[in-house]
Amino acid sequence: MQRPNPEDYQPPLSWWRHGWRLLLCVVISAIVWPQFAPEQLDVMPVLFWLDLGVGLASYVVVVGRRRWPVTVAVATNAMAVVSGVAAGPATLAAVSMATRRRLVPIVATSLVAVVASMLYTELEPSAVDDPFWISLTATVIAVAASMGWGMYIGSRRELLWTLRHRAERAEAEQELRVGQARGQERSRIAREMHDVLAHRISQISLHAGALTFRDDLTAADMRASAEVIQTTAHQALTDLRTVLGVLRDDEGNALDAPQPTYADLRALVADAEAAGLRVEYADDVRAADGADGVPDALGRALYRIVQEGITNARKHAPGATLLISLSGSPDDGIAVELRNRLGFAAAAAPPGAGLGLVGLSERAALRGGRLEHRRDADAFVLRGWLPWAA
Repeated sequence: MQRPNPEDYQPPLSWWRHGWRLLLCVVISAIVWPQFAPEQLDVMPVLFWLDLGVGLASYVVVVGRRRWPVTVAVATNAMAVVSGVAAGPATLAAVSMATRRRLVPIVATSLVAVVASMLYTELEPSAVDDPFWISLTATVIAVAASMGWGMYIGSRRELLWTLRHRAERAEAEQELRVGQARGQERSRIAREMHDVLAHRISQISLHAGALTFRDDLTAADMRASAEVIQTTAHQALTDLRTVLGVLRDDEGNALDAPQPTYADLRALVADAEAAGLRVEYADDVRAADGADGVPDALGRALYRIVQEGITNARKHAPGATLLISLSGSPDDGIAVELRNRLGFAAAAAPPGAGLGLVGLSERAALRGGRLEHRRDADAFVLRGWLPWAA
């Protein structure tokens, strides 16, 4: 992660924060200046008033330490050459500048602070007459402590800002992932609902259409067709409950009934034949020795492809024979092909949005396979391939 700019992690200065910092400056000035003020008044009063005036000016200058950190730090420490009152603002400006943790400005300001303090101590009249080396040692320690404290504060501020920024970014990424997962789940629900319901509803529509357009049906035929409609509607509701049950299960398992697998394909074909569709079914899938058979996820994808092909054939070529062929092995994957002659759609065929094959193509692509449909002379062909284990 790129290191943030100091302006990013510096906390805003409220009136309270300004106030206690300036109060601390007054305390520092009150410790330094009284050692020299009496002698200044006795020996040269102009130094007293110069010290006080420059010191007050430094209190004004230090307010701009956030905007011009290095300039204000150097300026206030330079003012300390003639003013003990400026010791407080000079310390505050130096610490504030050190929070930025830039080596060159820190070294430059430290040198100015040491030189200014030593010049003030040597040039100003004072009752204290410490040796030069003691004054120099004390000054160096004080300046080093100020700079170290400022660097510690800056490091802590940067760490807190980094942690907060990472938490905010993680939260934003989590919201993005949730949004993407929600969109993918909606797409999956739409595909699943289409695959489950389109097949059943097309049967209901065809039988209801027959009741509407045929006037030669006997009472027994009418009852038989109504019974088929009722049974198919019941099956559609059962399938719908299965889908909704899967969606509500935290572990992705069905609550009401298992999802269809490869073993259910023959029952699907038999159901289509019972509803009046002519089907020729050829299964040449070879599982490996000792294997349990076609994986459930692969079988479910194949089931949906065949189901959509049956639905389309019933809607758009109700009198044609549907050829269904499956072939493959664990090494080669499974190829599926559905072929039927083109015909006239049933008059009562339900309208379609054309999304079934699109959803199946996406389903196949997600499993690493492919699905395509085209016209071959006078036939419609739906052909796909899926890897055995994707």
